[in-house]
Amino acid sequence: MLKIESKHIENLDRLQRATLFLILGILFFSVSHAQEIPEEFKEKVERVVQLMPKTYLALDTELKSEKRDTTLLRYFAQESKKAAYLEGEAYALNQLGMKYRNISQFKKSVDLHEQALELSEKANNTELRVFSLNMLGVVYRRTDAIKTALDYNQEALEMAEQVENPSHHIKRSINVSLNSIGNLYQTLEQYDLAILQFKRALKLEEELGNKLGLAINHQNIGDCLEQKGDLEAALENYRKSLAYNEEINSDIGRVICKNSLAQIYLKQGMPYAAIVLLEPLHQESRNIGDFSITSYVFINTGWAHTKLGQYDKANAFLEEGLEMAKSRNIPSNILYGYQKLTELEEARGDYRKAYEYFKKAEEYNDQISNATNLRYMNDVIVRYEADKKNNQISVLAKENEIVRLRLRKNQTTLLVSALIVGLISSILYILYRQYQSKNEKRVLSLEQNMLRSQMNPHFLFNSLNSIKLYIINNEQKNAVHYLNKFSKLVRKILEASSQKEITLAEELETVELYMNIENIRFSNEIDFRISVDENVCPTSIKMPSLALQPFLENSLWHGLSPKEGEKKIHVNVKRKNQSHVSIEIVDNGVGRGAAEVNKENRVLKRKSVGIRITKERLANFSKDYQNKFDVDIVDLFDESGNSIGTKVILDIPTI
Repeated sequence: MLKIESKHIENLDRLQRATLFLILGILFFSVSHAQEIPEEFKEKVERVVQLMPKTYLALDTELKSEKRDTTLLRYFAQESKKAAYLEGEAYALNQLGMKYRNISQFKKSVDLHEQALELSEKANNTELRVFSLNMLGVVYRRTDAIKTALDYNQEALEMAEQVENPSHHIKRSINVSLNSIGNLYQTLEQYDLAILQFKRALKLEEELGNKLGLAINHQNIGDCLEQKGDLEAALENYRKSLAYNEEINSDIGRVICKNSLAQIYLKQGMPYAAIVLLEPLHQESRNIGDFSITSYVFINTGWAHTKLGQYDKANAFLEEGLEMAKSRNIPSNILYGYQKLTELEEARGDYRKAYEYFKKAEEYNDQISNATNLRYMNDVIVRYEADKKNNQISVLAKENEIVRLRLRKNQTTLLVSALIVGLISSILYILYRQYQSKNEKRVLSLEQNMLRSQMNPHFLFNSLNSIKLYIINNEQKNAVHYLNKFSKLVRKILEASSQKEITLAEELETVELYMNIENIRFSNEIDFRISVDENVCPTSIKMPSLALQPFLENSLWHGLSPKEGEKKIHVNVKRKNQSHVSIEIVDNGVGRGAAEVNKENRVLKRKSVGIRITKERLANFSKDYQNKFDVDIVDLFDESGNSIGTKVILDIPTI
């Protein structure tokens, strides 16, 4: 009985072994067959490797239909390596890196792009070097590594712009760099600066006829506008982007646009419309394989269900989207997921859980907004200001050249006519032009002097030094708070300097920012207040931009700076009569007499020209109104005749 049983077991083992060998054979055959390279492609690779084209366009034209297949790309990379064809291997590795990036395998993507960059440098191929640098910037931006991403994209842009007679691909790379830098501005919440980069790239993409680039830039502009709160303008740009993506049949573009549109609908209180857009995207985004997009879609779906009061569904979608973001280490999506879970628990009434999620969101927010990024934010703003000034100089030079050419043409015409009427007309025209030019120069000089007075170098230097000290002392929250206020003030000053008039509400907002920053430097010892009477509507009253700041600066440095004890500046807006509104700036400083004495005793005398410039601007501005501006400075005294401060009264015409 034992022998029979042993034999039976032996036969069973043989049967199992035979079955195992059969399965392994089938698997080996399947794998070998699946990885088999088509003969046609082998011949193409052999031809390309023999010819060794050097440009990206030539390589992309040859391999356009196969560059989506990672197996074929790896084969081409291997054959290029055997033949020491550096450009071919770099091209293939870059394409593979993009594939891994789009499925959120960022480490593999970085390794491949770095190898491609090294090969491009060995080959001394500028096109492929720029392409590799840009792709590294894109990958690092996807993982919120802003410092590294900005380094790579700026290096790519500088290298591409130095090329004489750039090729089509170099022009495309410049657009990629601009777009990526715009995205980094966007991450740093510098939305106006980001939009400028995207619009510059948009114009270049239109010249190249690149619909993919047009779709990407409209999408990015829409996102910036959404963050600024301009939802209608954001919708318009998202729809334009979707139209371009439909034209080029881009699956990933369609998913991104529809998700953005749904997000706008949610902000506009239309969750049903958002659900209709989002539900088909669940599988579509999974098919693409980019977890940063898929997790975003699922989180927005959870948000929509929260809005609809379907809390269990909302929780399921939010948890799934958050898990996707965690599995691929996408900090911005993780932060977004925790924020929406906080909102869900608040809606449920579970405030303990809501607080826990809020704390986790804050941790990721701190991780993304680290001290290193603050330094780069300063560099970005300074570079932007320098570029803007250079552009302004270039525009003025072109305008002067146009005026010169027009005058020459007119003079030639007048000389040919040689008639007395023509001569008289020419003299009148020249006199008129001189008067107009003189007036324009005067206005331009006033605006330039005004901007210089607002952008006082001492104020900028001291503010940036304060930020630097916060960073050195590791006071990140103070640094972020101060830098946020400083960047908003700089932006408002630059925006206002390009406008002839702004509303009183905008002027008061700018003044409040300026005083907040100055008050920090005065150790917050100044009691600053703004009061507006109920019968005054600040949004309907127009005035010259940046008109109040010189008076406040005068109160600070001449009235309050030498004063000991309590320090006050109050701004009161009152209705004087039907045609005027009065703005009073009252301080409890040392008074004009004492301030003049202090000024004379100083070794370094601060020359104040802001008030004089402002008065000239007010006089020029009042030409468009029936009534005039009026400025009056009153010294304040107590009952004993002692100086107790100064009051500036500025009367603004409303009709």
